[in-house]
Amino acid sequence: MSATCGLCERDLADGYLCPRHTRQLAETLEQLPAFYDELLQCLVPRRSGFGDIVPTRGSAGPRSPLDEDVLDEMVTRGMAQVVHLWRVDVQRVRWPHHGPPPPADLAADCRWLGMELDWIATEYVAAGDLAREVRELETSARSIVGDPAPRPQRLGTCVAVDGGGVVCGAVIQRMPDQTRIQCRWCGYTYETALDWARLQHFQPDEAA
Repeated sequence: MSATCGLCERDLADGYLCPRHTRQLAETLEQLPAFYDELLQCLVPRRSGFGDIVPTRGSAGPRSPLDEDVLDEMVTRGMAQVVHLWRVDVQRVRWPHHGPPPPADLAADCRWLGMELDWIATEYVAAGDLAREVRELETSARSIVGDPAPRPQRLGTCVAVDGGGVVCGAVIQRMPDQTRIQCRWCGYTYETALDWARLQHFQPDEAA
């Protein structure tokens, strides 16, 4: 039975998460505990000088000794709680006769979900929602610890030509460390020096 990826809606032979987003989810689950530790270090607010605490949010009167923005991230949004609830639900769906998992720290829950990714990608209907929410947690954490995720670079439009002489024209992007790209629309692969030269040479003249 055909299906689509819960994140990019790409057609799949089966399952609920495409290989690319499954790999990204695995990487994010590995990184989240490190971000959580960095957020813990951010709980003590920065000081502008010796013994001078910088006020936050412009509020008057006494302030919390902890950074309120980080508290919002860790307590109100509850990074560890969100991940644990996903673990509870995955286990409920996969083993409905088992009881819920015991409380665990974020690293343990991330490790457990990572070990179940093959099943999640192919059998768990809410895999796209899980990947989306975990990615949002990572993005929020990065915004606080000052480690923004790398952004894809737009290289132009696909110059591959089909049997009828029609140029594909789909947008081609790559991450900073990517050396091989496959067009999502026509499937043409760019990986050799000639491929990159051809891509650059045949870009439409924007000035025209």
